[in-house]
Amino acid sequence: MVRAAAKNHAHVGIVTSPNDYDNVLSELNELGQLSDQTRFDLAVKAFEHTAHYDGMIANFLGTRLTEGADTPDKSEAETSQFPRTFNSQWQKSQDLRYGENPHQQAAFYIDKANLADDLPQASIATIQQLQGKELSYNNIADTDAALECVKSFSEPACVIVKHANPCGVAINANQTEAYQTAFATDPESSFGGIIAFNRPLEVATAKAIVDNQFAEVIIAPSIDNGVLDVTAKKKNVRVLICGELPNPNERAQGLDYKRVTGGLLVQTADMGLITADDLKIVTKVAPTSAQIKDLLFTWQVAKYVKSNAIVYGKDERTIGIGAGQMSRVNSARIAAIKAEHAGLTTQGAVMESYAFVPFRDDIENAAEV
Repeated sequence: MVRAAAKNHAHVGIVTSPNDYDNVLSELNELGQLSDQTRFDLAVKAFEHTAHYDGMIANFLGTRLTEGADTPDKSEAETSQFPRTFNSQWQKSQDLRYGENPHQQAAFYIDKANLADDLPQASIATIQQLQGKELSYNNIADTDAALECVKSFSEPACVIVKHANPCGVAINANQTEAYQTAFATDPESSFGGIIAFNRPLEVATAKAIVDNQFAEVIIAPSIDNGVLDVTAKKKNVRVLICGELPNPNERAQGLDYKRVTGGLLVQTADMGLITADDLKIVTKVAPTSAQIKDLLFTWQVAKYVKSNAIVYGKDERTIGIGAGQMSRVNSARIAAIKAEHAGLTTQGAVMESYAFVPFRDDIENAAEV
């Protein structure tokens, strides 16, 4: 009936959302009828609504098909996490000035499943912009990377991201010190970066940022009174809030997507957390409790560094980060070079590799720096 009414929108106004009641009633009271544009808009909303509904049903039932079968096998208790066909709907949040490059057009869409939640978990989809220029395609991508990384820490933390990779991460109860320590990892790369916090942004921290560097975006769950008075001195910096962050142990699992030409890769999101109790020590010399703490910290950081990734860390701060190299040993070299350029030393630091270390050259390289 909804589809039938939508098809007949030239003569029928179909209302599928209570959010439209006021506008519809107002137009009826003012004009005595609905305009052609309103009926067409309502019809599109009706098709969007039924498409979303049917897609959810197809996804749900599609996980209950045994592999290669067209009907549910009632004797088979297991279900697949991935349906036979994958249906998803996204709602446009905003048009963007351009895409990754100036010659590309772009828009930002939000997962409609996230919008359906009464209290959606804080993410790039829940942001509210309080100051600054319009967000760009790259701003949104990098802000997402920074926010997801800082969300993984229970302790007060600061993450600075540049071109999708963390260039500095630090944990510190003093927010300003957390920022200054993260910045000190790689001051060159931090210029024009995205700065994320997992606690409300404090006035002192905002002042430290404004006085110290140019930043594209500053994002936090909320901001303290007086922060905008400070950041207004740099009117182009984008100040965003995203709402209260979830406990890292309670983050929504969800699915992770990667678009490839002609297809879509879908996997469960990498939300796993490990503790010292999960570790198995296989070396003759066991790490100290402080080193284990640093290993767990750098493990969290490395999850958000493009592979091949090597992260040096000490005292719950990054010392050097090597990202996105074809050779893991080159990532180790670059991480050490960045530490040296920043005036830091890797001596006494731990080294985290995003994946297993196939040869000893990574370890030997780390030992030499």
